[in-house]
Amino acid sequence: MNFNFTKEQSLLQAMARDFAEKKLEPIARQIDEENKIPDEIFAEMGELELFGIPIAEEYGGADGGYDGYVLVMEQIARVSGGVAMTLAAHTLGLGALQKFGTEEQKQKYLPDACKGKIIASFAFTEPATGSDPKQLTSTAVKEGDVYVLNGTKRFISNANQPGPCVVFARESESGEVTAFIVDKWCEGYSISEPWAKVGMKGGVLVDIYMENIKVPAENILGKLGQGFPILLYGIALGKVGTATAALGGTLAALDEAVKYVKEKTHRGAPIAKFQAIQLKIADLKIKYETARWLCYRLGWLANDIKDPAAFAAEAALAKAFCGDNVVEAARIAMNAHGSYGLMKDYNIERILRDALIGPEIEGVADMQKMIVAGSVLKG
Repeated sequence: MNFNFTKEQSLLQAMARDFAEKKLEPIARQIDEENKIPDEIFAEMGELELFGIPIAEEYGGADGGYDGYVLVMEQIARVSGGVAMTLAAHTLGLGALQKFGTEEQKQKYLPDACKGKIIASFAFTEPATGSDPKQLTSTAVKEGDVYVLNGTKRFISNANQPGPCVVFARESESGEVTAFIVDKWCEGYSISEPWAKVGMKGGVLVDIYMENIKVPAENILGKLGQGFPILLYGIALGKVGTATAALGGTLAALDEAVKYVKEKTHRGAPIAKFQAIQLKIADLKIKYETARWLCYRLGWLANDIKDPAAFAAEAALAKAFCGDNVVEAARIAMNAHGSYGLMKDYNIERILRDALIGPEIEGVADMQKMIVAGSVLKG
């Protein structure tokens, strides 16, 4: 087993770290307070090819693989959970398009999406059904050469940005679920006000309202009635991003705790000299390293998914662990700050709020554990 980075991976990680520290870190608090990522950040991310890390070069991507994507996401999430959330949802949509799209669909959407000129979304969750595909209520009715979509999608990332949205709806004739590529802001498309999330602000979540949206038949992703396999693939692939966003938050908690305990003094000595504080730092380091190798391995596995069910179980395992892990890490780091950790003057307050998002998105932690248990107990 070789855990060394290639030269390209080291350069990719260094580039992402440099961008995060020089461009994101100075405005991370602004993004959190305004719940908005400045346009210039999107433009620079496009110039650096961060929007298309795992996408093939022939479609405008960086061809860095999902292992490279994990290295980038970790560095961005260390500084801004909201930017990481935006990138994760975008990459999820692009991954589904690259895997299941026709050549025409790929050429139409991927090059501009990899440049950040358009931002992708992935829309399945609904108000009354949560994440249960059997209860999907959005409908698609065939009328000539188009399908007419109606329904509401809930908690959809990037739905306020122009670009493709992979939408799942139940086709009226067969009753089966189909994936459609909807151009956001087409006629009949509207959204709610952004949800006021506790953390990962800047990563905007809205509801999508579809009122007689007309989608041409050539915008079916995959095959008619074959939306369920696309959904399962997308959900599993999306957990690479959410697990790594939690990893970045764990690294942020470690960094902030180390910085604080070295600077804070008691009776003339840094509190880092106290054994109780050292135990907290050790716990944070252990949590970070454990999550890191789970995420790096998951990114490597995502490069070549031979068994989708087995990969889904691996993704669920990593996401369940990393989601719970980042909350625990943020609490330990806040505790190391004492009462100062409760103040917005210190980054750990924002890191904890961002961490709270991790166990709940892309499938709650208990659901992920059920997937893991099912893979262990089958047969």
